[in-house]
Amino acid sequence: MVIYSLPDYQDFEHKIDGKKTHLFILKNRTGMQVAFTDYGARIVSILVPDKAGNLRDVVLGFNSIHAYLQADEQYHGATIGRFANRIAHGSFHLDGEKYTLQQNNGRNCLHGGPTGFHTRVWDRRTSFKKKIDFCYVSPDGEEGFPGNLKVTVSYELTEDNEIIIRYKAETDKKTVINLTNHAYFNLNGEGQDDVLHHILHLPSDHFLPIDENQIPLDSEAPVDGTAFDFRTPKKISADIDKDEEQLTRGNGYDHTLVNQQPISEVAASAYSPDSGIRLEVFTTEPGIQLYTGNFLSGKDIGKSGRSYSSRSAFCFETQHYPDSPNRPQFPSVLLEPGQVFESETIYKFSIKKEM
Repeated sequence: MVIYSLPDYQDFEHKIDGKKTHLFILKNRTGMQVAFTDYGARIVSILVPDKAGNLRDVVLGFNSIHAYLQADEQYHGATIGRFANRIAHGSFHLDGEKYTLQQNNGRNCLHGGPTGFHTRVWDRRTSFKKKIDFCYVSPDGEEGFPGNLKVTVSYELTEDNEIIIRYKAETDKKTVINLTNHAYFNLNGEGQDDVLHHILHLPSDHFLPIDENQIPLDSEAPVDGTAFDFRTPKKISADIDKDEEQLTRGNGYDHTLVNQQPISEVAASAYSPDSGIRLEVFTTEPGIQLYTGNFLSGKDIGKSGRSYSSRSAFCFETQHYPDSPNRPQFPSVLLEPGQVFESETIYKFSIKKEM
């Protein structure tokens, strides 16, 4: 059995573009421990008790800042911005002006571009025993996006084994924004084979079909009769290899499911019968990108010394819809001067007792 522990502080002490990086740890009285780094304002480790009372690290990541810098997969646990997910052709128009972004995912701009928020060293404004705030000012024109954008990401660990993530942003020029966290979860423990036997439940009635470039089609589609129907809990493996065009285009699940739940209701959940650990997600966001780690290459060696291969984790990325700046019919991602962007997502961990 793997014995999980947190990385060492000194392995995260480094300088990137003249700014120092660090490791920060929050703990609660139930034994849960969460580690963060200011490089990408990202989650490094989440240690939660399993059904036997042993701690398991349920999020993929690395033991040092150097490993993050050299990683094949750049998004582990990171805050994603300015715009999470894909923008078609790396461009959009705003008030008649065209903004051109870098195309780092075929013809798309993905996750804010190659030097998005995940590559920045954030400032740490406050730190308490159960709360930490990361702040970053994205200058006008960074990665092609307009406006000086001031962003705060706050992480709070509660005694109910919740990680509450609050996003806040303001701009001095009309812009677009879509923030998320890109934690890769494996509720058996990071590095513990695939997640195909995890049981997922999402009450979404609709999802966003995608084209061959993984850009949404014009409208939402019902999940009825498709592999994207998780309204009744089922294993990831149940339908992921079905001969459906949408699964082929995403190489598995890499789609937005429409969220109509208020933040008081569960928008998505996952459960591992092996560990007994359940993850519930609550969010104010209109979409959840379900991604089953289809493009993890196996090149990265994680905290437990094991490689991260395809489908060895899943993501619940709470966010607005992909390509929204080019889709006026989608929920708005516009942010104007004088407005405050606010969003909240909660990851809640518990032990599910089998019937």
